[in-house]
Parts: sequence; C-alpha cells; structure tokens
Amino acid sequence: MDMIEKTVKTNYVYQGKILSLRNDDALLSDGTPCKREIVEHSGGACVLYVENGCVLLVKQYRYAYGEILYEIPAGKLEKGEDPALTAIRELEEETGIKTTEVELLFIDYPSPGYTNEKIYIYEAKNGIKTAQRLDEGEFLAVERVPLEKAKQMLYSGEIKDGKTVIALLHYFARK
Repeated sequence: MDMIEKTVKTNYVYQGKILSLRNDDALLSDGTPCKREIVEHSGGACVLYVENGCVLLVKQYRYAYGEILYEIPAGKLEKGEDPALTAIRELEEETGIKTTEVELLFIDYPSPGYTNEKIYIYEAKNGIKTAQRLDEGEFLAVERVPLEKAKQMLYSGEIKDGKTVIALLHYFARK
C-alpha cells in the first residue's frame, strides 16, 4: 500500500530564528488534496551525564508551559553542526563539565505529526570541571541529583521533559 504523501506547494507562513511555520498544499497517497501544517526546526542535541551516583539536571523556566522543568543539558543544532559537538558544547555551557566522550543513545522524533525536529540524545563520560558559560538570556540552575532520587522524580512525573525521560529510562533499563 502506498502511504507516501506528495508536496504540491510549500507555503511559508512565518520564518523565525529558531523555527519556521509552513502551511503546505499536498496530496494524500490516493491523490486527495490536503493541507499540512509543519513546524520546521533545525533540531537539537542533549546529553545525559552521570558521575559518582548522581545525574546532572538543569532546572529551567519554560515559557510555553509556564513551568520550571528538570532537563538534561540540551541545545539547538547550529546549521551544519554535528549533533555530538552540540551535546558536548551544551554540557559545558550549561553545567561547566567538559568532555570529548559522547555516545549516541537515540534520535527522538518528538512530535512527528507536525514538526521535522529531531533530538539527538547522547550520554557523556569522563568529564572534567570547567566553568559554566550560559548564553545571553539563559537562566538555569544545575543540580546533581542522586540516581535513586532521579528515578523517583521520573516515576512520580516530576521530570516531564521527553528527552530527559527517554535518557533516564534508557539508563535505568541498562542497570
């Protein structure tokens, strides 16, 4: 069965710094015309870092939800940037931990119904302490959370961020 939809015309509604919005004219696999609303995003990378029985989490206010969330360090991919380098950069910028050792765990498609965003989820090892270097306008707090407490936070729903949930579930499943 053919399930591939075809783009007839790409119509940009908005083009911003971190995302663009399209309202495309398309054809369903049976040839029926349809509209597809797509949020284009360059993607991101995040990194799980566990050391001495603790996971590094950042607490950050997320405007879209109106909440402070616990997350693993993460950031947007720059155009053409290797996702592993994004993960390494963000770990150091947000937490002051520098490493060159990262392993790709997953590529997450966070909401495939309307966005092309991909999030590359890494695990880092053998970090050394440097200095935190937050981006302008970035406000977050770093917390070293004992693994048992992180597991409780995960299962109680206190940790809500999808990429963080995936990374922690993967970590605990391996143990």
